[in-house]
Amino acid sequence: MIKYILFALLLAVVGSGLWFWSKTDPQKLDFADRMAPGAAEFTQMPVTGIAYGTDARQKLDIYTPEGNASSARPVVIFFHGGAWRDGERDGYGFLGRAFASRGFVTVVADYRKAPRVRFPAFVQDTATAIAWVHNNIAKHNGDSNRIFLMGHSAGAHIAMMAALDPQWLAADNLKPDIIRGVIGLAGPYDFLPLTTESSKIALGQWPDLTETQPITYARADAPPLLLLTGDKDTVVKPRNSKALADKIDALGGEQKTKIYPGVDHADIIMAIARPFRKKAPVITDVVDFINAH
Repeated sequence: MIKYILFALLLAVVGSGLWFWSKTDPQKLDFADRMAPGAAEFTQMPVTGIAYGTDARQKLDIYTPEGNASSARPVVIFFHGGAWRDGERDGYGFLGRAFASRGFVTVVADYRKAPRVRFPAFVQDTATAIAWVHNNIAKHNGDSNRIFLMGHSAGAHIAMMAALDPQWLAADNLKPDIIRGVIGLAGPYDFLPLTTESSKIALGQWPDLTETQPITYARADAPPLLLLTGDKDTVVKPRNSKALADKIDALGGEQKTKIYPGVDHADIIMAIARPFRKKAPVITDVVDFINAH
């Protein structure tokens, strides 16, 4: 009997290991966040799989802070990275929990990907998700007048495009001033010529490639920007954040840029998960920015 019990335990360990390694990197990160020592920051179940469009990718999850608030709470809408090709909202629960536990209604939104769609479809999805949140978030105790956008990598690109180029929100009958601020984590904002296969597939068919670049739409009356990046990022080099920051400054707009030492492209999103927060004070910087605006 003992040998059968040991064999069953071995199978369970191997099986759980295979399960873990079969997951995407964000899903592994979410698992690590859940299993981290200490009390959980946030235990309330999110509302998941809300459709903001008809496509299977056009869905979002909402993490609402626990407890009763005397007034509606600020809202953070997060768009994940993945080179406009990969990724999904599943796995970013660690981010939803982190910011909901700090008092923000946090929305994690998915969007359509290349090669099934090309630019500007994913930017259109971004604007449509923002419009859904603006029109419906009061039902989840969110303040539709205090919406902040946040994205990592390609997610930062599409969030910045939606915030800076007014045509995308206008298509959903919204004005750009509904956005109170934009937080970009290692975002590509000025990356011509296109050098990666994923960017060429996602953006390369557009007739005027300057129209795919957030820096093209920098303006003095843009919402305040928080541009966070790492000096070890070789995937989306820090010059992207520097270039956008310089142009916003030259136009008289408001931005704050922070370059974390020793941080690479993955580290900056990992730093939001509980086991890896010593990598960079991303949460503190984002919370301070939102509270200041």
